Amino acid sequence: MYTLYILQCSDGSLYTGITRNLDNRLKTHSEGKGSKYVRARLPITLVFKEKHIDRSEATKREMEIKKMSRENKLKIIKKI
Repeated sequence: MYTLYILQCSDGSLYTGITRNLDNRLKTHSEGKGSKYVRARLPITLVFKEKHIDRSEATKREMEIKKMSRENKLKIIKKI
């Protein structure tokens, strides 16, 4: 199983990623050892997550979300 996640960074920006272990990935991001983008915008808040059966499905969804406008991303987040 893979988890697609969206983080809200300290500057209000949104970061989308996928992982097999969400808790570990969030810890890595929070410690400043994750992506360069997030490292420069700590602290972070998890605002959305969804499960996917495999990496292919999760990656397709990640690309779909990354292409969305901020407005559409916020609509997805508010549906939780």
